[in-house]
Amino acid sequence: MAAQNGKDLLVKLDLTGNGQFETIAGLRATRISFNAETVDVTSLESQGGWRELLAGAGVKSAAISGSGVFKDAATDERARQIFFDGEVPEFQVIIPAFGIVQGPFMITSVEYAGTHNGEATYEVSMASAGVLAFTAL
Repeated sequence: MAAQNGKDLLVKLDLTGNGQFETIAGLRATRISFNAETVDVTSLESQGGWRELLAGAGVKSAAISGSGVFKDAATDERARQIFFDGEVPEFQVIIPAFGIVQGPFMITSVEYAGTHNGEATYEVSMASAGVLAFTAL
């Protein structure tokens, strides 16, 4: 795969629940990580004393994080509302030349910062809250 533009890794939010996703405004940096817990089934009979893991077991999860500049757009307002209301709406993450990950996420952290002679910035973190779907590009 050829090198990709970082700005093409997009985090999108379903603003109204109708399936129309909009990129969260002001993000400059985005990240998604996928995780899977392991279930150790090693026993005295494990060949050579090597650890054995149970295939397909354990909890799968994903985390999204991003940081950017505060723009006070509709997506910023909606993200704040989601956090304070404890909602779990649909999000999409567009991974360039790879695919689209879509599913419910909970906003677990929102941070705002600013300096005297700089712009207002924010950081947001989200945790998966259900089954995620992957569509290859």
